[in-house]
Amino acid sequence: MKANPGGQLTPSEVIGRDRLIRKLWRVLETRSLVLSAERRMGKTSVIKKMTAEAPPSKLPIYRDLEGIRTPIEFVETLYRDVETYLGKIQRVANRVRTFLAHLGGAEVGNILKFPPVSAPHWKALLTNTVEDLVEHQDRDVVLFWDEMPLMLFNVRQSAGETVAMELLDVLRSLRQTHLRLRMVFTGSIGLHNVISALKRAGYANDPTNDMDLVDVPPLEMKDATRLAELLLEGENLTALPEVAKLIAEAVDGVPYFIHHVVDQLAQTEGMIDATTVLQVVSASLTDPHDRWHMGYYSDRLKIYYSPEEQKLAFLALDVLAFEPIALPFNELFNLVKSRLVTEDAEACRQLLELLQKDHYLVRDEEGRYLFRFQLIKRWWKQSRGTA
Repeated sequence: MKANPGGQLTPSEVIGRDRLIRKLWRVLETRSLVLSAERRMGKTSVIKKMTAEAPPSKLPIYRDLEGIRTPIEFVETLYRDVETYLGKIQRVANRVRTFLAHLGGAEVGNILKFPPVSAPHWKALLTNTVEDLVEHQDRDVVLFWDEMPLMLFNVRQSAGETVAMELLDVLRSLRQTHLRLRMVFTGSIGLHNVISALKRAGYANDPTNDMDLVDVPPLEMKDATRLAELLLEGENLTALPEVAKLIAEAVDGVPYFIHHVVDQLAQTEGMIDATTVLQVVSASLTDPHDRWHMGYYSDRLKIYYSPEEQKLAFLALDVLAFEPIALPFNELFNLVKSRLVTEDAEACRQLLELLQKDHYLVRDEEGRYLFRFQLIKRWWKQSRGTA
C-alpha cells in the first residue's frame, strides 16, 4: 500500500473504519445522517467505501457537491445521477421529462437538456426527480452528498438566504414523504455554520432535526499505527519498530497526515528513526508552501464566522495555544478580556460552543477548554506567534 496524501483510496485501502461503517448503516436503517468531521479525517473515503460495499438492500448514490452554486445546478446533477442508475433499465424519469417538455426542454442523443427557463422551477424538478427515483426502486435509496454545507454556502452567496432556506426545507420534506429515502450530508465545515447564518436572516426551521449527527473521529491508535505500518511496508522503507506508532501519535491518528509523513519519509535515505519522523513533522508545520494545507484552519474562520465571532475565535485560540493545560471558562474569558474590551460572557460561551462544533476545541471531564488536536494546537502556536 503506497502513501497517497490527498489522493483517491480504494475501499480496501480505507483502514480502521469498519466499526464506524457498521454504525452508520445501522443508523441509516431508520433515519438520515449528518456526518460531521474535521478536514482530512477521511469522511469522503468512508462514504465512498460505503457506496462501493453497500448491502444488497441499498441503492447508494454518491456525489461531491462542492462546485454547485445554484439550486438548478443541484437538480440537474441529481437528475444525471438518477439517469445513470435507472436510465439503463427503462426511461423512468417520466415526471421530469414531461415537466421539462412543457418548459421547452429537448433531448440531444438521449440526453435531456434543462432549458434556462427551468431555473425558477427547481423545487418541482427536484421533487419530481426524487420521486422518479424512489418509486422505481425496490431498495432503500441512500443519497451520499459530500460537501453539502459548502454547496449551501454557495447557494446562499449566489441566490440569497431565502433560496438556501427553501432548498433545505424541500429536502426535509422529501425525507419525510418517502420512507425508503435516506440522505447523508457531509462536510468539513459544519452544516450548523450555514444554518446559523440563515437563522440570523430570519430562518425559523430546524431542517435537520430528523437526521442523526455522527462525528468521524481520528483513527484509534492501533488502527493509525497499522496504517503507518502498511504504508512504510508499501514504500519499502527500513524503520525501527517504534516508528509506526510514533507517526500515528505525532499526527493525532489523522489518516491524511499519516499518508503525508510516510510520503515524505520515502524521500529520505537510510534507517528511519524517531528523530527522522519528528523532523518531518516539524518541517511540515513551518513549511512556507504549506503542503499540509494547515492555513485552512485559520482561513475558514474568516469565511464562515461573522466579524465579531472572528475576533473572539482568534483570541480564544491564541490564548489556548500557549497554555500547557486546559482552562476553565472564567479563566479563559478573563484572558480574552485582557486583549479585547468586552463583558459579554454569553457571547464568549456561544463562540466556544461553535469552536467545539467545528472541531477546534473540546472540553475535558471537568468542563475545561483545550484544543481537540495537539497537531493543530502546535501549528496554531507556531503560525500565530503571539501569546
